Amino acid sequence: MNITSRQLRTFEAVARLGSFSRAAKELHLSQPTVSQQVKQIADAVGMPLLDQSGRAVVPTDAGLLVGETAREVSRAMEALQTSLAELKGLKQGRLKVSVVTTAKYFVPRLLGPFMKRHPDIDVALEVGNRAEIVNRLSRNEDDLYIMGMPPRGMDIVRVPFADNPIVAIAPVDHPLAGKRHVSLAQLALHPFILREDGSGTRMACERFLRDQRLKLRIRMELGSNEAIKQAVAGGLGLSLLSLHALIAEANRGELAVLDVRHLPIRRSWFIVHRANKHLSAVARAFFDYLQVEGIRLRRELEAARLSVRPRN
Repeated sequence: MNITSRQLRTFEAVARLGSFSRAAKELHLSQPTVSQQVKQIADAVGMPLLDQSGRAVVPTDAGLLVGETAREVSRAMEALQTSLAELKGLKQGRLKVSVVTTAKYFVPRLLGPFMKRHPDIDVALEVGNRAEIVNRLSRNEDDLYIMGMPPRGMDIVRVPFADNPIVAIAPVDHPLAGKRHVSLAQLALHPFILREDGSGTRMACERFLRDQRLKLRIRMELGSNEAIKQAVAGGLGLSLLSLHALIAEANRGELAVLDVRHLPIRRSWFIVHRANKHLSAVARAFFDYLQVEGIRLRRELEAARLSVRPRN
């Protein structure tokens, strides 16, 4: 059959995302181009590959076979690229990293110096919520993943490399701002804005609240740290967020980090990859680099805590 790897990649994206438009956006193609490539594969196979299910498209039995073949071809090409990159050492290569949304506040700053050291390396950085990154991990789509809550029940390697404390925040004019040793009971008297269900931050907060036998008044759930910070600054409630996401606003005096007993929630950032993943020379170098840079991140957080220390 006269099917190209580009067509297979396009079909795999449509089948995985259940949408021609979402596949077009991910692949940076026009929707008519995506539709045409899928039709060309179906014509070559001689069988329908997709069925309509409401607004989504789902693969037929033949489509499932084509989709799995597309993934096998993609994995084979990535293995070839890895092998060739290893022959070239660290002079050339490609690094694919996926991170959860909160990690976007520090990972690009770590990537910058690494890329300066290795200017001929291409880096692809994917940012998504925890569910999206776990899905990518389950499909083994990337070299390395950075997250705060690695999934259980999956054969993975997970190595902690940096602190990820979760703190309580409030508007700068809030009655609790500047007070020392606020109790959790006092905190619970105020409405809260939290991340959506399934996010790593939300999962860590819920585990902490269960351990403390504390129930918060949740006024609102939002899907991004930026939206939560704006809502808190606007006086809609308090929140619990990673200190990594707050350093700039706290230092500018736009938000107050509260001094609360039993806080911050102690967490770590993890470097994760599938246990059966053969790391290229580039991926291994970045893996080692992150563990060293984790020390610098800890120092930055300590400095941030000093700069946002509540007033007497």
